[in-house]
Amino acid sequence: MSEVILINLTGSDRPGITRDLSAILARHDARVLDIGQAVIHDTLTLGILVELSAESESHPVLKDVLFKAHEWDLQARFTPVGIEDYERWVSAQGQLRHIMTLIGNRLTGRHLQGLGDIATRHGLNIDQISRLSGRVSLAAANEELRSCVELSLRGTPDDASALRGDLLALAQELEVDIAFQVDDVYRRNRRLVAFDMDSTLIQTEVIDELAAEAGVGEEVTAITEAAMNGELDFKESLERRVALLEGLDASVLDEIAERLPITPGAERLIQTLRSLDYRTVILSGGFSFFGEYLQERLGIDYVFANELEIEEGRLTGRVAGEIVDGARKAALLRELADRENLRPEQTIAVGDGANDLPMLDAAGLGIAFHAKPKVRASAEQVISNLGLDGILYLIGMSDREVQQA
Repeated sequence: MSEVILINLTGSDRPGITRDLSAILARHDARVLDIGQAVIHDTLTLGILVELSAESESHPVLKDVLFKAHEWDLQARFTPVGIEDYERWVSAQGQLRHIMTLIGNRLTGRHLQGLGDIATRHGLNIDQISRLSGRVSLAAANEELRSCVELSLRGTPDDASALRGDLLALAQELEVDIAFQVDDVYRRNRRLVAFDMDSTLIQTEVIDELAAEAGVGEEVTAITEAAMNGELDFKESLERRVALLEGLDASVLDEIAERLPITPGAERLIQTLRSLDYRTVILSGGFSFFGEYLQERLGIDYVFANELEIEEGRLTGRVAGEIVDGARKAALLRELADRENLRPEQTIAVGDGANDLPMLDAAGLGIAFHAKPKVRASAEQVISNLGLDGILYLIGMSDREVQQA
């Protein structure tokens, strides 16, 4: 009868260990059932599950591995695995998997403890932990710090709503972002990213800038806040705000466009997405003049926004054509996915206001970015502690991979 043995090796890493161990197993005709290896700060942890045929004896194999481990200055441990235990392990391979991503400025034991507690409490088992952020220098004290770890979990949450509530509470307590996604074929196969513009791609609300030029700043800001918090119908609020701009000289549009503050991380994110052949789109309840300016500056593929009506060089106080509101954003996202021959699961949407929620719900991955409280509470995923390039972590890209893109 065959025998299953788990071999664990730990100690200082050096080239050739896996090669030499494999040579020993090959000599004894061992079948490799599973293997995993990690190196942290030149320290190796290697596990390999092997089956020895009925004709083989385990003792010579273990003796040769033990002898070689001594030569390598490694600790060796051998664990026999019963056939029933092995088959039970095999039968669990179809279980649903999830990815939990923690993003913040630094990583501490409290963060990992919190994630571990929540995973255990909701019936999830951590299979693997990977660091996506780059290594942190202790000498460069003024360096911008960011930390991201990705946990691969096995199992199905006993209460998905309660799990999400626990993750939101932990994220708020520790001032980090925590994403929780199903680990399916689409997670690293997104192809279309839709951005809101105002307070997402740029760090301002353009209509507030226009209102300041028109001398109606306070009135427009009050309406904007009510609309973004979901207290006013978006179409009504837009029409009311634009009406206050009647008579404004259209030349100020260029001046405002030139001083738009681009959100940190936006250029790095879009450059990376373009190098990976993603399609990008602005879906904005703002104005097409500024969306097209950003399209040229950042290299965006599509822009859909509202058009300010201009006559004789001045704003008429009206919007030309169909208004792009929340429902229209969601519809446009679906239309673009069809145009690009993509499934909805392959789309990402990013926004901050209440009128972005339909778009976030329609996307395969909806992200509330530095969003209003109502949006943070409703969105599937939230980023509040990093720039827009933090989205790259949510699609599983490490800093090393971004540098290579």
